[in-house]
Amino acid sequence: MHHTPKKASPLQAYSILIFLSLVWGSSFILIKKALISFDPLEVACMRISISAIAFTPFLLWQLKNVDWNKWKFFLLVGFTGSGIPAFMYAIAQTQISSTMSGVLNSLTPIFTLIVSILVYKNPLNLSKIEGVILGFVGAAMLFILGDSGDSGSNLWYGLFVVIGTLCYGFSSNIVQHNLAGIRSLIISAVSFCMIGPPAIAYLSTTDILTDITTHEYGYQSLAAIAFLALAGTVMASVLFYYLVQVTDAVFSSTVAFIMPLVAILWGLFDGEIVLMTDLIGMILILGGVYRIKKKKKD
Repeated sequence: MHHTPKKASPLQAYSILIFLSLVWGSSFILIKKALISFDPLEVACMRISISAIAFTPFLLWQLKNVDWNKWKFFLLVGFTGSGIPAFMYAIAQTQISSTMSGVLNSLTPIFTLIVSILVYKNPLNLSKIEGVILGFVGAAMLFILGDSGDSGSNLWYGLFVVIGTLCYGFSSNIVQHNLAGIRSLIISAVSFCMIGPPAIAYLSTTDILTDITTHEYGYQSLAAIAFLALAGTVMASVLFYYLVQVTDAVFSSTVAFIMPLVAILWGLFDGEIVLMTDLIGMILILGGVYRIKKKKKD
């Protein structure tokens, strides 16, 4: 069953964008808190498992409306929109701060544009080329100059975040171009329920229940993952895919404008050090995103 939502009003579009920015901007500090009690694989699999379980009733409710001919695209969205990034961000944050993770995440709109050009043959103009260059200069600056001297920090782990943002770039383009006529709730429910079983199977082989009950911060870490899954994944992914459909992939990905600011504020609140090079790198990346978003006038 195809469903074409009408275009959102500016107020509706920006309201969803700001809400998503606040929720997702908080996800990096939640991952940090989750990693206190669990290893990265457990954090990622718990996040995916809780989300899949939460989506199961919606999938059963909408089962007859699912276009199973598009199962490959649902699976791709599952892996690129949630599965792979969940692991990438958790692994990265064993070595980099939540602030750095949040700042690097702002590369998402740049990869969204690159995928739309290389895979979906969308047109390219001068301001978009400038935007891509500016964004990558900012990211390179973070890798080269952004070492804040934190004990145990290894900035090359930031590359895991970069892989995650590349995945997001694929995901939003697949939703816009290959799943355009399908309700966002169905996209999220099907894609999560496809990637959920392997994550649940992996958790069954771990000592996760013992860790929750015996670790000093086990329940706090579990609460962080549960909020990350239910608010940051279940609710936010439905809203995001809806936003992609009522605006477009590049507008939706500008959620990355506000997210790093939220991540930095949480990082400062949690005692992380934010250097001037971090801020300059972020400004360059966001400047690149702004150039990409700029209407063609050149």
